[in-house]
Amino acid sequence: MAVSPIECTSLPVSEPLSRPRKVKDVPYVELFGGRIQGVVSSGSDENRVYVSFFEAGTGINFNCSTNNNRPCGGLRGSPCKHLVQLMGEAVLQFGAEQVARYLKLSGDLSKFTSAREILLQVRGSQARLDVSQVFSRFLSHLRYFELPVSNQPIPEMTWFVLG
Repeated sequence: MAVSPIECTSLPVSEPLSRPRKVKDVPYVELFGGRIQGVVSSGSDENRVYVSFFEAGTGINFNCSTNNNRPCGGLRGSPCKHLVQLMGEAVLQFGAEQVARYLKLSGDLSKFTSAREILLQVRGSQARLDVSQVFSRFLSHLRYFELPVSNQPIPEMTWFVLG
């Protein structure tokens, strides 16, 4: 079964970014599995990261917890600063309209132009979920940065090659 790019993507939009992504703050963001999900660095502890997500089609449920599944201290029924950072980087990378479409927001999606406008639509609640899959995908993503530079194809990346 084919998956459309709107259902699953870690690739940026083709338009140039309005500013460079803050990879130090949000090293990983993707649209995958019906969620906007990613990893956000802790502002206070360089050894801690938060795994955060917004769930599409649920009134936009969300969650933020450490990589070892401890809840974020900032969640009190509304998105914490890590979730706000994640949404900002998702909008930067994919565009506000695509993020709004992915979250299945209603109305004229072209009117969404910022992360703030999308966050104002969040009416869901905190959804507890095992975040190990998101963190595992992030660690797999990091593995590619450790590979030596080469002209040779990477077998698991061959699906990127277009004929």
